[in-house]
Amino acid sequence: MNFQKLKLTKAVKPVNFIIFIFAFYVFISFVFLTGCTSKDNSEPVSRSAFMMGTLVKLTIHDPHFKDETVFDRAFARIAEIESKMTINAEGGESEIVRLNNFAGQDFLQLSSDTFYVLKKAVHYSEISGGKFDVTIGPLVKLWNIGTEEAAVPTEQQIAERLPLVNYQNLILDEQNSSAILAKAGMLVDLGAIAKGYAADELAKIFREAGVKHAIINLGGNILTINQKPDGSTWKLGLQDPLEPRGDYMGIVMLKDQTLVSSGTYERYFETDGKRYHHLINPQTGYPENNSLMSVSIIGKHSIDADALSTAVFLLGLEKGLQLIESLPDYEAIFITTDKKVYVSSGINAENFQITKEEYQLQ
Repeated sequence: MNFQKLKLTKAVKPVNFIIFIFAFYVFISFVFLTGCTSKDNSEPVSRSAFMMGTLVKLTIHDPHFKDETVFDRAFARIAEIESKMTINAEGGESEIVRLNNFAGQDFLQLSSDTFYVLKKAVHYSEISGGKFDVTIGPLVKLWNIGTEEAAVPTEQQIAERLPLVNYQNLILDEQNSSAILAKAGMLVDLGAIAKGYAADELAKIFREAGVKHAIINLGGNILTINQKPDGSTWKLGLQDPLEPRGDYMGIVMLKDQTLVSSGTYERYFETDGKRYHHLINPQTGYPENNSLMSVSIIGKHSIDADALSTAVFLLGLEKGLQLIESLPDYEAIFITTDKKVYVSSGINAENFQITKEEYQLQ
């Protein structure tokens, strides 16, 4: 069976309540596929909270692990990361809000967390040729997709903001752990990478506490710790981009890996019979209109998979596949608008299976 590279996408409605309901159904479907199958039939232990704009669910499938205070430490860590990296100023200024407010003025010293994520974001901005751009904030704020204020901007409004989007004008001073945005009006937005970093940090907490089997789910950013208690792989449903949440077109098998998807169905709004999704091309100012509906990235670290899911989608099938093939630790699954499925060279029948006949592997 020949496999070629592919990536997955996600879409979100413009109201937090709808996001919460969507995430709830994702978790229900996810548990159906990955329910505990340990030999002693011990029930998994889960905790959930609405954080970082999504429903976070942490599940330990370890019959020998009893220290449930690890959940408190995990959620406290998410809150710490969110307080530093949110682009919204509600509840006080985050480091990213302060960095944006300092645009065109001076360097701002940052925590090791924020500086590390910015450095990673600049790296993926570079290797994607600017398709992933950490300074996309002015365009994100202009479109407001995912909020009740979402609307199609004018060509003039987009033209005015495009010069403010250029990752090369985010200057990092590693020696002093500081950064500056070179032009006033520039805005950093870590929405396409911060959840991935948070997932990796939670995995560290779990592993240091001695957790052997667990699933970390940050609104669809999935990270698995080891395998299931019975030694089998975790089975995750891959969303059908054309159907309601929880309706899957395939199954991905993971072992000590992460799965992050991006697509046209995650966050969007509709007006005059046309749908506008949240994956904005930083070089045109408009939602990317290519042949892809979704891209899913499989790999070791969630921060990298998170950034790659956006970068690869915006690069498109051919260039996105080339980028993934150049990265030895990451694979991708692409779903196109004509229901064709393309996968990278490391995807095979042992880690991905299509379950709907209308989707055809190329």
